[in-house]
Amino acid sequence: MQTNGIKVPPSDTGRRTGRGRDGDLLPLLAGAAVAVGGAGAALALADLSSPLRGPCTLFFLLAAPASALAAALRALAPWGRAVACVAGAVAVNLLVAQGMLALHVWSVRGGVVAVAALSACALLLTAARRPRRRAARRRTT
Repeated sequence: MQTNGIKVPPSDTGRRTGRGRDGDLLPLLAGAAVAVGGAGAALALADLSSPLRGPCTLFFLLAAPASALAAALRALAPWGRAVACVAGAVAVNLLVAQGMLALHVWSVRGGVVAVAALSACALLLTAARRPRRRAARRRTT
């Protein structure tokens, strides 16, 4: 019995590797996500009635804690990190809502501010915990 083995495709298959023009898409999408989330938070805090207020605020309430958790969970595989961050964002939102309901201080503005504050604290703690490479290089020389 004869096997042909694995055929290796030629080096120029026409696929993009994420470099060049296609590599510029990720920062563009990240900027759009920040803009949509910021608009949602601003619409909720200003109490403006707009058809975009609900979806944009929901996007902010899911994206802010998820991005803060993603920064803390860099060691996980990409799909595992995505699942953990979405689950963590839902948990943060549920805990904020339950805490505000238990204290009888429920409001949309307060919920947005509380989620933003918790996300900012998680992101700052992650940034403070991560050692800087430049400082480590100075100590060794």
